[in-house]
Amino acid sequence: MPKQVDHASRRRLIAEAVCDLADERGLEGVTLRDVAARAQVSMGAVQRCFRTKEEMLVFALGHISERVNERVRARLVRSPAQSAGTALGHAAAEISLLREEHRAEARVWLAFVAQAAVSQALAKTLKANYVTLQEAFTHLISEAGEDADCAVPLDPRLEARTLLALADGLTTHVLIGHLTPQEAHNVLHAHLAGLWERPARPPHATSNLPNRPDAR
Repeated sequence: MPKQVDHASRRRLIAEAVCDLADERGLEGVTLRDVAARAQVSMGAVQRCFRTKEEMLVFALGHISERVNERVRARLVRSPAQSAGTALGHAAAEISLLREEHRAEARVWLAFVAQAAVSQALAKTLKANYVTLQEAFTHLISEAGEDADCAVPLDPRLEARTLLALADGLTTHVLIGHLTPQEAHNVLHAHLAGLWERPARPPHATSNLPNRPDAR
């Protein structure tokens, strides 16, 4: 009787091999042959799971995205005592990948981001992931803003986009050593605290920018 193969498990095994190799040498160093060797399967097994290298990379990106998103969802499961603002802070810290145990994951994530600049298939997967996170952050920011009774109304969608961009930037700055993880956490905390502490704009406030010489 032919041996039954769990294709879903094999695809995840191959995705893990892709991520391991990407961490060690970047995506440019990921070959089908090396992936097969790392996953301890045959080249034929890899090719039966994925028709092309790009298809394999897209699946691996989805695999690592889901792993991060699972941790974010766990952070968003709030107890009655946890505010929307606190949940937002936990989730933002999670996607920033600042903890030491997530450093390899951060290297792999940024390798995929760089490759997505020249791969429409990878870019599509990344954009879908960002949309999901943006929707969750938009909801939390809207709820937290109501709880905080902000003096200046927030634009939740804009703030969600800003927070996602900040999280990615902090990931990069920690990886290259420009910021320590603690410094990055401080930046993130200061940004979130500032959302709820903006002073009301005085009536008839004008711009502090100087007038142009030819202003009439």
